[in-house]
Amino acid sequence: MTTTALTHPVRVLAAPGLRHDEILTPAALDFVGRLAEAFVSRRRDLMKERRRQVLRLASGSPLDFPMVTSAVRDDPTWRVAPPAPGLTDRRVEITGPPDRRMAVNALNSGAKVWMADFEDATAPTWDNIIGGQLTLLDAIERRIDFTTPDGKEYRLGDRLATIMIRPRGWHLDEEHLTYDGRPVPAALVDFGLYFFHCAQRQIAAGYGPYFYLPKLENRYEARLWNDVFLLAQELLGLPRGTIRATVLIETITAAFEMEEILYELREHSAGLNAGRWDYLFSIIKTFGHRTDFLLPDRAKVTMTSPFMRAYTELLVRTCHQRGAHAIGGMAAHVPGKDPTTNEAAFAKVRLDKEREAEDGFDGSWVAHPGLVPVCREVFDSVLADRPHQLDRTRDDVEVTAADLLSIRRISGPPTPEGLRTNIIVALRYFAAWLRGKGAVAIDGLMEDAATAEIARVQVWQWLRHRVVDRETVLRMLDDEIVALGAEYPYAPVDEIRGLFERNTLVGELPLFFTPDAYARHLVRRLEGAA
Repeated sequence: MTTTALTHPVRVLAAPGLRHDEILTPAALDFVGRLAEAFVSRRRDLMKERRRQVLRLASGSPLDFPMVTSAVRDDPTWRVAPPAPGLTDRRVEITGPPDRRMAVNALNSGAKVWMADFEDATAPTWDNIIGGQLTLLDAIERRIDFTTPDGKEYRLGDRLATIMIRPRGWHLDEEHLTYDGRPVPAALVDFGLYFFHCAQRQIAAGYGPYFYLPKLENRYEARLWNDVFLLAQELLGLPRGTIRATVLIETITAAFEMEEILYELREHSAGLNAGRWDYLFSIIKTFGHRTDFLLPDRAKVTMTSPFMRAYTELLVRTCHQRGAHAIGGMAAHVPGKDPTTNEAAFAKVRLDKEREAEDGFDGSWVAHPGLVPVCREVFDSVLADRPHQLDRTRDDVEVTAADLLSIRRISGPPTPEGLRTNIIVALRYFAAWLRGKGAVAIDGLMEDAATAEIARVQVWQWLRHRVVDRETVLRMLDDEIVALGAEYPYAPVDEIRGLFERNTLVGELPLFFTPDAYARHLVRRLEGAA
């Protein structure tokens, strides 16, 4: 790596933690600083453009496939790079936070890929972020085995899932690291620390540094990531194209630029993924002011809804016509102790995965090791000994802008049960997040930041259009805060309620709850460390 001095060094504002010095080495911080020096300004401009786009769409500007990039879409000749080692067969992928227990269980689960999630499934405490980097380093070095105090052993087996990393989105800052007096973008921290410590190790193991890119809204944000990859590879002396990344199509604007996103990342592309809950969250954020985008209870918005079918079929067609993997959405059920309940949950998961496999997806996500066999069995029945079905180019699919925006066909008022469920999910997830848990099982489903976001913005949307009244919401909020306090006597219920009110019971919808929660949670930690 170049030895030219940085204009500004990266500063660590947090107190030292156990083994943190193994990750926060001077060379690693210098690497992150070089990424910040090169890209902070562009990232800032792109975040301003996000806000301008929100205003344009709110003022009535139509959303359509960009005319200026029609040449990219009309050119039949370009393709993305061929699958990288360990990413040819992706029929089952498991996701979860990068803690040690999850790492061992996920790597041993029988899934083809483990996505270690620093974003939706991780509450970004400093210990979680640096601890997650240590987990990945230890897993790659095969020194992660451990025994719990009650004697339960966690040991890596011989056949492990391929590791992919999901860094935090472009919208988030990492307040514990500063460059030129400002927080470093969290995406560059998560990517940079992992890439610096693990890229060469993964190559030596026969794989490579692989990533999932969350919450992209357009081709320019994909181009920024591609330039980050180019610089990172240059700094460490790795060939172009060593990095591979799958983009989650989980915003409505990105759905209109799938081909452009693949094109921008084509030498680094590992396909696209259908991020269903963030996608619904994005639709409400983007069009929540319009009555024709009023969504019913979350449970009623299934993947067979016309606009969701359009989105997923377009994704498969786009990917396969460009030689890229198409990865399906999350199965969030958490197996419990009741066989009857499990049987019903597994049946729903099976139907969901059968639809994806029949539509042409090359694999899909699960949130729990217990669902891996169900997903694998479904895709095995379609793929057999083939690693994917890229040959299914889905020439039969034709999707228009109107198809992607055909929300009205399933719009409808919420039920009291749906309203209460959203309040429960939001409150209980906030409670878990504030105590450092980014993924939590609630009523048999693994909830993360994406599902908490859809829960709170649905309540906001229903209030805005007066399909529920504020008094009903406040009454249910009171009830569930009392229930939460009774179940968890030490829960900071006032802080949890305040987080809900600031991000839900307001006129102008905050685009994400996490910056507010992070900043307020972080201040106490930094003050305690000072």
